[in-house]
Amino acid sequence: MSARLYPNECVKRIVAFIPPGHQHARFIIELGDEKIVLHEATVAGIVRAYAMVALHPTRRAVELRAKPLSAGEKKHGFARWQLIETGRDEAVIVEEATRVWEEATLAKCQPNIKVLNY
Repeated sequence: MSARLYPNECVKRIVAFIPPGHQHARFIIELGDEKIVLHEATVAGIVRAYAMVALHPTRRAVELRAKPLSAGEKKHGFARWQLIETGRDEAVIVEEATRVWEEATLAKCQPNIKVLNY
């Protein structure tokens, strides 16, 4: 599967909201060429991965993989499917991720996004 690289100027907006009748947030990421909707559990996984790498003094990578958890394994209120750390070797993750990043196609977006004043 090929990857697309979205620089900051390709992100038109991000919307966080809780749909009527639901308890958990959803997130819309509007890009130059598509919209992505993510569930709160996915964004929580992204935030955890970010914190584990960006805020750690030596860690360079972490990999999370989707795994279904039984009612006895998960915390109350958490989704059945969770992104759980794999424990893969950090150097292997960095090598693989760097290859994906280097081979990614730069997304075509409109760099001159109209800025709205609120």
